[in-house]
Amino acid sequence: MSTGRAFRALALCVAAFAATAAIAAVLVAYGLAPRDPDGPTVLFAVPRGSTLSSVGRRLEAEGLVRSARAFEALGRWDGAASKLHRGEYELSAAMRPREILARMVEGRVKTWDVTLPEGLTAREIVDRLVAAGVADRGPLEEALRAPDAAVRHGVAGPGLEGYLFPDTYRLPRGLSADEIIDTLVGRFAKSWAAIAPLAAAQGLSQREVVTLASIVEKETGLAAERPVVASVFRNRLRLGMRLESDPTVIYGIPAFDGNLRRAHLDDATNPYNTYQIASLPPGPIASPGEAALRAVVEPADSKALYFVGRGDGSHVFSERYGDHVRAVNQFQRRSGR
Repeated sequence: MSTGRAFRALALCVAAFAATAAIAAVLVAYGLAPRDPDGPTVLFAVPRGSTLSSVGRRLEAEGLVRSARAFEALGRWDGAASKLHRGEYELSAAMRPREILARMVEGRVKTWDVTLPEGLTAREIVDRLVAAGVADRGPLEEALRAPDAAVRHGVAGPGLEGYLFPDTYRLPRGLSADEIIDTLVGRFAKSWAAIAPLAAAQGLSQREVVTLASIVEKETGLAAERPVVASVFRNRLRLGMRLESDPTVIYGIPAFDGNLRRAHLDDATNPYNTYQIASLPPGPIASPGEAALRAVVEPADSKALYFVGRGDGSHVFSERYGDHVRAVNQFQRRSGR
């Protein structure tokens, strides 16, 4: 072959390669462009165990990307094949595949706000989590009932009642029961870290503080009264007096119908009946917040041993039984309670 012909052949090869590269570049650019600039935002789920290719195929099938192959190639080029986080994502066909991939790699999943107020029982907390759509009742209740639940989640027990910390959480769907519990108990642990030294200095265990704080939480109508209510119960415990707290009795009654009767107060078989036992009940009766926990280790400087509700959320506190009886007559019996 002459030199001229060789140069022409080489030129043709270069031109063909350039054309192929140009076509490939156009195809890649097309495949990695937004599919629909006006596409609405939708929820897209990445289940546990999903692969880059399976996610790409579903993205294409649901109209969120133009090319599953282009999405997969992008992911492999970025080293993202094993970095996808499971969960639900808010995606749109107006997004570039690279942005979609980045959300999945960074785990920017859709979350739902769930507010758990102070004083809820574990059962009531389950109800709220299920109603918010972030938990399945069966697995969550089973995890809470597990005999070793307190040990596995690092709290004093006897179970997880009292340790599911009240707060507003932003939770994604798809978490396991243990992951949800770890989140709530983890929030308790952060709060407890500031309380623990004060409790230890007073010879109080974690279970004692949380149990008493749960009673304070259920007995308190006004937040400012927590330290005074705590002082009443601590004074009574110090003197060997029974706590005589209605909420503890109610907690120990299966299927309580809302009507606390004399028979309930006389029931010595109820381990939570503080009208019968001269001590704390076996464990917490609800989830106390940080203010109630702190009230137990920093109670008001009060000698009060009794309190009765005024009917507006506040209480009358008394040091002497006679004064307490007069307050009961004034605020309870005259109102027909």
